[in-house]
Amino acid sequence: MTEQDTYKTIEKASEEVLFKDRGSKFFGYAFPLLHEDEVKTHIAELKKKHHTARHWCYAYQIGTETIVFRANDDGEPNNSAGMPIYGQIQSFEVTNVLIVVVRYFGGTKLGVGGLITAYKTTAQQALECSEIIDKTINIAYLITFDYKNMNKVMRIIKEKNLDILNQKLELNCQITLSVRKKEASTVLELFENLYEVTIQQI
Repeated sequence: MTEQDTYKTIEKASEEVLFKDRGSKFFGYAFPLLHEDEVKTHIAELKKKHHTARHWCYAYQIGTETIVFRANDDGEPNNSAGMPIYGQIQSFEVTNVLIVVVRYFGGTKLGVGGLITAYKTTAQQALECSEIIDKTINIAYLITFDYKNMNKVMRIIKEKNLDILNQKLELNCQITLSVRKKEASTVLELFENLYEVTIQQI
């Protein structure tokens, strides 16, 4: 079995979606996410936008090999909101994503079953109207060498079509490369075999 080195995520924040049930309104949003700190910012913005709403429930997942996730019911009955939202993140097999569902109570209680359906459906709609893309899992390497070895290093970079993240080309040169995970061991070996060139993962 070949090692998985791609993952699915969303390109940009989704359009706002709306699901209604017996007077309650559920507004759904999906956001791309790189760090957990961003969750608070998105929630704060939605609380400003929907300041009269009752609940701002959400779930997120970050990571490819090591997964970090959280589901928050925000005052709704246990597991009636956050987990149904998280279930859609799993169902669509996306990561690095935050889904928030904002609820306005319409006067009629929906019961736990009704809530689960509403939060699940709203999350599903938010992901359905998002642009889901495939990204590669990349590893960053720092290559250090003397200027005189520049040609040897650049030849490998060109041959392997590697992405240069940044470079410092002086007497003592440093290049940071982004390498697709499944090619990482080959690239590592090529540079390790070069005389007077050091490579390390960062």
